[in-house]
Amino acid sequence: MISIPKLLITLGAVLIIAGLIWQVGGRFVNLGKLPGDILFTRGNTTVYFPIVTSIVISIVLSLIFYFIGRMR
Repeated sequence: MISIPKLLITLGAVLIIAGLIWQVGGRFVNLGKLPGDILFTRGNTTVYFPIVTSIVISIVLSLIFYFIGRMR
C-alpha cells in the first residue's frame, strides 16, 4: 500500500507537470477554442460550454491510461 506522503508528492509532481504542459502547449494548440465549443455573450454575461474540448481531453486521457494499463 502506498503511504499518504508519497501519494501527495506524486500527485503534486503530476499537477506541476500538467500545468507546465498546459502553459507551454497553449501557445501551439488552441485547446479552449475548438470548433463546437459553445459561447454565449449578452451584455456583461458570458457563458462558455467547452463540449468539444472536454471530449478531446477525455479521449487523450483514456488513451494514456489504456497504454499505461497495458504496460503492467
